[in-house]
Amino acid sequence: MPQLASDLSQQVNQRLNQVGPSGIREVAQKFSTIPGLIQLTLGEPDMNVPEHVKNAAIKSIQDNDSHYSPQKGTMYLREGIHHYLMESQGLNYDPETEIIATVGATEAICASLFTILNPGDKVVIPTPAFALYFPLVTIAGATTVQVDTSNSHFILTPERLEKVLDEEGDSVKAVLLNYPGNPTGVEYPQSTIEGLAKVIADHHLFVIADEIYSELTYGVEHYSIANVIPERTILINGLSKSHAMTGYRMGYLAGPAQLIASATKMHAFMVTSPSNPAQAAGAEALHNGLQDPVAMRKVYQKRRDFVQKSMDEMGLSMATPSGAFYAFVKIPASYGKDDVKFAYDLAEQGKVGGVPGSAFGAGGEGYVRFSYAASDADLAEAMKRLKAFIASKG
Repeated sequence: MPQLASDLSQQVNQRLNQVGPSGIREVAQKFSTIPGLIQLTLGEPDMNVPEHVKNAAIKSIQDNDSHYSPQKGTMYLREGIHHYLMESQGLNYDPETEIIATVGATEAICASLFTILNPGDKVVIPTPAFALYFPLVTIAGATTVQVDTSNSHFILTPERLEKVLDEEGDSVKAVLLNYPGNPTGVEYPQSTIEGLAKVIADHHLFVIADEIYSELTYGVEHYSIANVIPERTILINGLSKSHAMTGYRMGYLAGPAQLIASATKMHAFMVTSPSNPAQAAGAEALHNGLQDPVAMRKVYQKRRDFVQKSMDEMGLSMATPSGAFYAFVKIPASYGKDDVKFAYDLAEQGKVGGVPGSAFGAGGEGYVRFSYAASDADLAEAMKRLKAFIASKG
């Protein structure tokens, strides 16, 4: 097997060398070797893709739909994205000039950041936040400004954002919001979104709105910041969570036409275009499956209530999730803020896998994230094991 030439060992992208692998994936991989462990690490729906959506992908293959699609995605898919955004959130994006179909929301995030960022720029990210954001900003040559929201119910307030922007100066280019949030499941109220939008506009910034969990909310209505400042918003979403299509890798971004023209170039350089069967499935979901998430949402809400009740009984506090499918739980006081040790002890001794909160930035220190996108039986057993583990620590 070839060994890299010694004179080339330091000749790779140094920004890439500055970042580590995904903390979530790293933990999940390590824990997967522990016999009998129940994995509550990944945000992976345990449900099946709706039959009509699967059939659309199958038909695409059978119809020999095997050639390059338009780089921004098929028009039928982009019309589906337009249809969904208009029907669900009242947002009007032109399928021809203001929408790009991407390889998952992950590619949409990457393409967006690489489109707007220059070396020396800063991106404000409320933490805890999805761990992918930090390395992508770094690789783009920019700097993250992490804002710890653990003392404000995991919400970035307009007042706090104003203070941070005054401190950081004119080098801030964008604010990145994810709501309902990963890892907390917290949804932002409309009044807070409107306040943040005013601050963002006053400071002449972009906002990247990662709204991948917008269809999974409980007792609240999702309100996109694109309703307030569409001229500044890069809207990111996809079908991984709403239709359990993680493996299809079907996402999209929407925004003003001038920005989308630039983002299309970056998207094309990275992936050329998404796969045709995935696009056919995505189009079917968006044109004819807007009610598909309703049943899933009811299941997740039931699981959320079960996990919340279990945590209350164990004396563990958590942010009450109003969306997504995560429980972000404060670790026992005996561990201090050492969430890494707690997570590894729980995995090795209690046979339950969770992600250390510090993987999601400074605001996550002292917490652990459990995904309740798992079967009822696995969740019941995991809570039983967690209770026994907590009791053993006295």
